[in-house]
Amino acid sequence: MVICSASASADSWTEASGLLGAAGIDPNASKFMTDHNLKVGGWLNSSVGANMSSNGDGFNGPVTFNDRSGELQLNQLYLYLQKAINVNGDSFDIGGRVDVMYGTDAAFTQAYGSFGFDPGTLADSDRGNWDLNLSGHGERFYGLALPQAYAEFNLPFGNGIAVKAGHFYTPIGYEVVTAPDNFFITKPYTMQYGEPFTHTGILATYAFNPNWTVMGGAVTGSNSGGWDGNWDRDLGNWAWLGGVTWTSDDAGTSLAITSTAGERSENSKDTWAMYSIVGKHNFTDKLHYIIQHDHGFANNIWTGNASLAGLPDGREDAEWYGVNQYLIYDVNDKVSAGLRAEWFRDHNGIRVLGPGRCYAAAGTVGDNFACGSNYGANYVPFQEASGYYAVTAGLSYKPAKWLNLRPNVRYDFTDNAKAFDNGTRHNQFLVTADVVITF
Repeated sequence: MVICSASASADSWTEASGLLGAAGIDPNASKFMTDHNLKVGGWLNSSVGANMSSNGDGFNGPVTFNDRSGELQLNQLYLYLQKAINVNGDSFDIGGRVDVMYGTDAAFTQAYGSFGFDPGTLADSDRGNWDLNLSGHGERFYGLALPQAYAEFNLPFGNGIAVKAGHFYTPIGYEVVTAPDNFFITKPYTMQYGEPFTHTGILATYAFNPNWTVMGGAVTGSNSGGWDGNWDRDLGNWAWLGGVTWTSDDAGTSLAITSTAGERSENSKDTWAMYSIVGKHNFTDKLHYIIQHDHGFANNIWTGNASLAGLPDGREDAEWYGVNQYLIYDVNDKVSAGLRAEWFRDHNGIRVLGPGRCYAAAGTVGDNFACGSNYGANYVPFQEASGYYAVTAGLSYKPAKWLNLRPNVRYDFTDNAKAFDNGTRHNQFLVTADVVITF
């Protein structure tokens, strides 16, 4: 009896979806939460890495999120509260969600608003009042972000239309901000520099049947066509956001095409647009393949070889594009192995601007809190056409459903820009590991 009881206890400890559930104190099991269809959740994500190609500036080149070498990072201490809606064709329903993130990833997920690249705006732009200044700038790397705050509705037409209204994560691309939902620790260039992270606006989703789903809406709040929009900047400019997804009958193959397109800002009629194509296929129950292609466009914007302290040397139409491929093999129900190969082309030198944290922190008046008052001289933006390549290999080990350990190795190189080790190298080699603990 004692042995059986111990075995059952061990099973419940590893099979619970969250640490609190494993400990027998899951708040979502309470009567109040179940009666009101509420769910509270979150996770802790922490990483450490070594840059084998750095002379000590501390940054992993333009790699964001896990962007520091030789430092333990608390990337995401994440909490959310959600009331999910029942999507159906019979009755109206209302819900919503609010997310809060603290950690070193916050600077990459905040609403940038009208963060500009034209002369006189890069260092002093007033980007808005949503989450950029929630925690002040006393910490060089740590901050608060509110990446989602939206109401959600089910409109009882056809099979039911799900509508989000507020601030929410983008549906574009394959990899995402939320740490438990990615296989690899580090992010691809397409996600870091080719896509939006969040939007402010309205998005409706409709599933015709199990095979076909469409979405469409409008986003606002920034001077980059509704990317990472704020609540109080460029609200007069609205851009398209939407797409279509096809899924096979056995759900083993899918193809998603998403895009965003519109005028750049209230003061500019120039186009800012991109599309993403993501294909997935399960060769077997254990072997999974993903391919992604992104292509972005920005018309009549400032480009050129100039430091932050000087004036860019002209305007031109710019574009960026890339291809990622993934192969993931499930060794068993606890261990998976993965390989990612990527190529990203910043064709006009406007997307990849050196250590991402320096430029995410650049939109406040005064010193750059992440990279110092002289960051423009210390971290000169490349502003030159270049291809960026990376090969990443990693493992995912889940000794319990709420615990994920992910060691990664990654090799990056470029064909033009010296993007690594503070602008002195064309390549770098990273060894990184992280842990994700789901509450």
